[in-house]
Amino acid sequence: MNTDLYSSTLKQLNAKIIPFIVICYFVANLDKTNISIAALQMNADLGLSASMYGLGVGMFYISYIIFELPSNIIMTRVGARIWIARIMITWGIVSTGMAFVHSANQLYVMRFLLGMAEAGFTPGIIYYISCWFPKSNRARAMSFFYMGSVAASIIGLPVSGAILNMHGIADVAGWRWLFAIEGIPAVVLGVLVLWRLPDTPAQASWLNPQQKSWLQQRLQQDNVGVEIGKNHSWLSALKNKTVLLLSLVWFLQAFGSIGITLFMPLIIKSMAAEQSNFVISLLSAVPFIFACLFMYLNGRHSDKTGERSWHLGLPLIFSGLSLAIAIWSGSLLLSYLLLILTVGFNFALTPIFWAVTTEKLAGVAAAASIAFINTVANFVGLGLPPILGKIKDLTNSYHYGLLIVALALMIGGIIGILVSRPPRHSTPNTLSQAPK
Repeated sequence: MNTDLYSSTLKQLNAKIIPFIVICYFVANLDKTNISIAALQMNADLGLSASMYGLGVGMFYISYIIFELPSNIIMTRVGARIWIARIMITWGIVSTGMAFVHSANQLYVMRFLLGMAEAGFTPGIIYYISCWFPKSNRARAMSFFYMGSVAASIIGLPVSGAILNMHGIADVAGWRWLFAIEGIPAVVLGVLVLWRLPDTPAQASWLNPQQKSWLQQRLQQDNVGVEIGKNHSWLSALKNKTVLLLSLVWFLQAFGSIGITLFMPLIIKSMAAEQSNFVISLLSAVPFIFACLFMYLNGRHSDKTGERSWHLGLPLIFSGLSLAIAIWSGSLLLSYLLLILTVGFNFALTPIFWAVTTEKLAGVAAAASIAFINTVANFVGLGLPPILGKIKDLTNSYHYGLLIVALALMIGGIIGILVSRPPRHSTPNTLSQAPK
């Protein structure tokens, strides 16, 4: 292998693609999850119980589930550049419109529209990364991408908490300022997508002919022997055993990433009721700093060693164990530290999961399968928030709801180890043979 060509091409990909999609994903998750901070004021203003808030959160996932698979199939036909731009512009408009909600029913409608607008974004970007990055660098690329999601909590939660303090300016509630301000960047970035994200390596003006040729050949080689290739229809891919098992793993993982993330400020508020909303937002952000670190280290080590299954399954098992101990620890400080580990381990498997998935899939079948896997996980967003809210209303505690989350994470980790193991007859993993 020409190591100079390898290094120069990957350097260009990392510089031109990764930073921009990280920013886009940051804004996507900010607009999807800032309702968790808004709830600190909004619930009282609109007269929402914990159950009603949970339903409002869940409405996003109803439309997301309905439109995610069709969205990804359309993307493969019209091109990622145009479709991702459309997604970002429409969700930015809807997110800003959340500022004008005046009742629970209006909240439900706007959250439904937000899910409709954003459907297909995450699986679309995952598929886009698989069309640009070789297997030997894919887990690291995925980890950087998902850092955009985590950064929405690290940076976004405190920023959202600060915007919440604008309460009363121009006689407008702080949570309304929050939605109005944080929806605008998505529209701006959506327009920039049209200039910044070429559909294929052949269209990248920042790659020279040698780099384009090498990258296209390398990606073709990576797709040789995939379990579901370009000749498979999207419908047949959805019946594949591996796709179904991967869907189950991602579904169980989502108990942590969706359930804990959307309720983090409220959970911490229940632990430290005397703290201000801004302090709660800061405390809610800390676990996601560790999530970034765990994702990067786990993805980097998996790419270096070429091992996938243990890097995928063990973090999920550790996440569930940490949460289970945190629930019954009896110590406020220990519970908070264990909550940090729970979030860190929960996100650590993410780049490995999508690296494994895109190593088994290619073509339009891959785009459909990725969307299907992500859609299945979003059923957690539809059902879990209302359940957690109901349990909280009935027991005045999040403990029993979080125990369900812990069990789901541990089961998901065990299944993840099994589904991601290489076939016994396969040759040794060669991912680690790529120059570092």
